[in-house]
Amino acid sequence: MKLAILDDYFDTLRTLPCFSKLEGQEVTVFNDRAESTDELVERLQDFDAVVLFRERTKVTKELLDRLPKLKLISQRSGYPHVDMEACTANGVLLCSNMHAGTPSYAAAEHTLALILASARQIPAQMASLREGAWQMGVGKTLRGRTLGLYGYGRIGGAVAGYAKALGMKVVYWASETSRERARQDGETVAESREAFFSGCDVVSLHLRLVPTTRGIVTENDLAAMKPGSIFVNTSRAGLIREGALLEGLNAGRPGFAAIDVFDKEPVTDPGDPLVNHPNMVATPHIGFVTEDEFELQFSDIFDQVVAYADGKPINMINPEVCEG
Repeated sequence: MKLAILDDYFDTLRTLPCFSKLEGQEVTVFNDRAESTDELVERLQDFDAVVLFRERTKVTKELLDRLPKLKLISQRSGYPHVDMEACTANGVLLCSNMHAGTPSYAAAEHTLALILASARQIPAQMASLREGAWQMGVGKTLRGRTLGLYGYGRIGGAVAGYAKALGMKVVYWASETSRERARQDGETVAESREAFFSGCDVVSLHLRLVPTTRGIVTENDLAAMKPGSIFVNTSRAGLIREGALLEGLNAGRPGFAAIDVFDKEPVTDPGDPLVNHPNMVATPHIGFVTEDEFELQFSDIFDQVVAYADGKPINMINPEVCEG
């Protein structure tokens, strides 16, 4: 089977133990990013299967309609970047292990890193030191402050554990069902949505991006936050109404933000106003970018490729493709 692996920017996958699972397949690894549909079509037209590197490449109807040889897309986790209707219409099977039982500890650790970096002004303090100006301001201690987690899932739970170890109080907000589950688990749930945003020193998003959660955080939510609060997003940019975060920072509520995700990725404009905001700590979607996390994720992804090649596909999102 001819297999293409897209967007492995640093040619990391060949170095992982799990890469040996692809022995016997005809594998081509692309390290650069295809910037247009035409370029993707030219690149992928002779392949039977494609491995996606998270959401670095969008799989659109236009692309799928022009790839008649393609039969399999293998990836891990959610798939808001994949046109599922077009996959099914074109006979392309999507296999994706949703890893229901395991959090991304890499993403949870990165969330904590962003909170610490923002609270202690680490990027700005580093810049001041390099400019010969020594200290540039006064940070905040996290112990005794309140972390609000929007969403009651695996990654948020890992972040909660780290925060509690630092002496922070943890409060949740989520869907009604998830709030009830949190209460049953003995966790603290905010009395209301407004109380959640207005009462927390740090608010961190941990939700899947689906149609019902797109734009779930509004201008009014951010405006309710404390002037000195920190808003954190390592989940998906689409959870926030477009433009609302920059507007909120300019208005001083929240006081600071720390993000790893953007509305349009990659961000390549060095003058991007959100990246360059003085009260922002930003990283280029690296929450999942560790060797350890890659080994976990791509072990599953390559298992799906091998299973398909053996005629026994697993983790099928649109199994009707195989039933037709």
